[in-house]
Amino acid sequence: MKKFSFLLILSLLLFTACKKDHVDATNTKTLQSSINDMTSSLPTIKQIKFNEALYILKTFGVDADGDINELKALGQLINGKKVPEILALADEVAQKNGIEWASTAPPSLGEMNIFGDDQAKESDPNDVRASSLSIITRPTGDDGAGAPTALQIVPRLVDNAGNPVAFTGAGLEATLEVFSNGEKLATAKNLMQDNNFKGFNLKFSSIPAAKVIDNKIDITVSVKTTAKTFKMSKIGLDVNPSALKVPEAPKVDSTAVNQDPAVIDPNNPGATTPTTPTDPNATTTPTPTPAAPKQPTADPRTTVNSFLNNVSSQNLKAAYNSSNNPSWGSYESFSNPNSGFGAVKNVSVKNITTTGSNANGASVNATYDVTDKSGKTTSLKVTFGLKNVNGDWKISSYKINP
Repeated sequence: MKKFSFLLILSLLLFTACKKDHVDATNTKTLQSSINDMTSSLPTIKQIKFNEALYILKTFGVDADGDINELKALGQLINGKKVPEILALADEVAQKNGIEWASTAPPSLGEMNIFGDDQAKESDPNDVRASSLSIITRPTGDDGAGAPTALQIVPRLVDNAGNPVAFTGAGLEATLEVFSNGEKLATAKNLMQDNNFKGFNLKFSSIPAAKVIDNKIDITVSVKTTAKTFKMSKIGLDVNPSALKVPEAPKVDSTAVNQDPAVIDPNNPGATTPTTPTDPNATTTPTPTPAAPKQPTADPRTTVNSFLNNVSSQNLKAAYNSSNNPSWGSYESFSNPNSGFGAVKNVSVKNITTTGSNANGASVNATYDVTDKSGKTTSLKVTFGLKNVNGDWKISSYKINP
């Protein structure tokens, strides 16, 4: 009997010793097993908060689509971590996302289960009985000119009559998706704990201007209860184009400009292109005299002025067509809203002067202010090199002077 009791105690000790005190994310099975071990070692209230923390991390701490991918990403995030580390990490994620949750607060999200058990419990605060979802949108903020800088988006669960459904103590996953012309531009998540949910504050500065068509966006909001996921969309919401996200204006360093040999050197307009020396002992063959190039009739300043006006009005195709500059590359590169002239909002010309000109090329200095789409203004002094292309002046080099 003594021997039997000793073996029983020994087996219990071995069983206890095998229980994990940290996350093992080798696979989904070990992830669930290790989390169950960690949960079972906690007091009841701490178990609930631990499950809430895991839900916060799975919902807001990882960037993945679908439950399976979210679980894999969660496993990578918390692999090897113990309960206190996971609770601290959940606190950070909740604070970062503006979620009213803390690991030290009383349980507040109902019964969370990150492994997908969505069956309603006898008393499940997430089992909210509603008929549909409504969305209220209102512009907020001021850009200084009376235009909004953000959009407040507030979802409400409603009954058959359209009246808000009363509930508290839930932890409903609310997701906002932002589109323009069918392309997804942004996604945000939050927790809907009652029907006084503040919703989402969509800042226009988080939306890339280059992807917004006709200054309008579409939104879809979904709210997940235990029994059903409710969805609602709004199409064609206006945005303030001046508040959208625009990259900084391109910084062009043209200290080493690829310049056509026929173009006048902007720093030495009187210089002539050197000729290749010939072998004095070689037999020379008379070569026909090339026809003189067609002399441009327009002033080279006109080409530069037209170019700057077209950039200012964002008629970038016309601006590009007035150039023949290899360093600007393709039209797509030239007009790129992130690194090209597509980032320019306005150009204010102060002065344009021709510093040198002959039948083949010209040099023009221009002083002007450039304002990018974020409102930043930069004063520039630029030397444009131009070359004669079939009787028309084409910009072939661009140098920013100190």
